[in-house]
Amino acid sequence: MKQIVAALLLTFLTATAFAQQGSGPYYGFRLGLTAHPTFGWAKPENGKGNGFSLGFAYGLLADFNFAENYSLATGLTITSINGKTSEINPIPYYDAAAYPNPTLYDLKYKMQYIEVPLTLKLKTDKIGDVRWYGQFGLSNGFNISARQDVAVAGKTIVKDQHIKKDTNFYRAGLIIGAGLEYDVAKNTSVTTGLTFNNGFTDISSAPGRNTRNHYVGLNFGVFF
Repeated sequence: MKQIVAALLLTFLTATAFAQQGSGPYYGFRLGLTAHPTFGWAKPENGKGNGFSLGFAYGLLADFNFAENYSLATGLTITSINGKTSEINPIPYYDAAAYPNPTLYDLKYKMQYIEVPLTLKLKTDKIGDVRWYGQFGLSNGFNISARQDVAVAGKTIVKDQHIKKDTNFYRAGLIIGAGLEYDVAKNTSVTTGLTFNNGFTDISSAPGRNTRNHYVGLNFGVFF
């Protein structure tokens, strides 16, 4: 894990060094910070989703501006994606002796990823001090923590169990977002918006299970 994080940081910093050679107010490279809530949910193949769960994301933002109204937007964040499901006889929790008939288990996924998005950001011309944007691209998540709560018939049988061995390391998702940037100083702007992150890879590696997780991010950030 340390080697992966080091490689990601090295790639990020190398790209930054090259991008800073750009010129003009909206060319080159912009770096920022973000911290925002996520509203996550999960959808199992053998069961149903069971509502939204609150999570959190924080880290770095980066825009590589290759034209006045177009940017390659990326970053490096720690992102929690939580979600609740009801699944039929999920392995490894299924107990045939105690529950011989098909039984719904209530599961809560508590997943945490290092996320490195790769997106295209399209911006409007400035309207006063504001630029509106739309965003589209790929989410790349690398699992760093996975825990789970499990209940049957309202009775908790597992609490905060570590499930990394039953979890896939890589998560891919489709990012669709929109928002605005507001200039507060010559080289500083705040940004806010909404992002829908639609996971399309299975997060579970347990036999007989297939689950995807998704979230909506209420984004806040500052570019310097």
